Amino acid sequence: MVNEASNGSLSFADVPGLMAAMSGDAKHDYLAASTLDVLWVLYDQVLRVSPQTADADDRDRFLLSKGHAPKAFYAVLAARGFIDLADLPGFGTFGSPLGHHPDRNLVRGVETASGSLGHGLPIGVGVALGLRARGQHAARVFVLVGDGELDEGANHEAIAFAGRAALDGLTVILVDNHSSTYGWPGGAEARFAVEGWSAERVGGRDHAALAAALSAPHPGAPRAVVADIDPS
Repeated sequence: MVNEASNGSLSFADVPGLMAAMSGDAKHDYLAASTLDVLWVLYDQVLRVSPQTADADDRDRFLLSKGHAPKAFYAVLAARGFIDLADLPGFGTFGSPLGHHPDRNLVRGVETASGSLGHGLPIGVGVALGLRARGQHAARVFVLVGDGELDEGANHEAIAFAGRAALDGLTVILVDNHSSTYGWPGGAEARFAVEGWSAERVGGRDHAALAAALSAPHPGAPRAVVADIDPS
């Protein structure tokens, strides 16, 4: 039932039901589902942030660049206690805080309004650079992007800059649905590696592999984890 606030004790097995509770009109359900395992591993095992520390200066920041497919994001936030479960059925309706694009002014735990593809990674680079300038070296920045949005030119500039600036406070998780127009020789991970990133490809449904890749040390370099999703 979706009738009370979560205290963060729900399990991964509960999350599909939370997604199903959001029965309003929505596109991109497949794209949302493709991010579900990555989001769960991030909030369950990796990110140093909670509803109680969502405004702390030294918290980890998570940016959903793929913000046009937020159902999985909302479901995981609800399971972890950031969102009242009673808000889920109103998804996408007038007056609901849960819009088709996440809004940081309406949803606790959302770091930036997102949905227009291609902007999350440049924003994440700026956040990581700002945190470093402020001496907040414990605070990490994680950005989830889709493979298709990397076709946008701003992302190539962000990838190049982050590598040259050695932004080791930045981790990008690329959910690879194999939908990029042109792809990359050697895979998307090669695109990051050639610019000086620490890069690795893992199974996008393998929680242990995702947790290990997202927690691996990468001193002196930003980190890219390509989460491979079988499109079939």
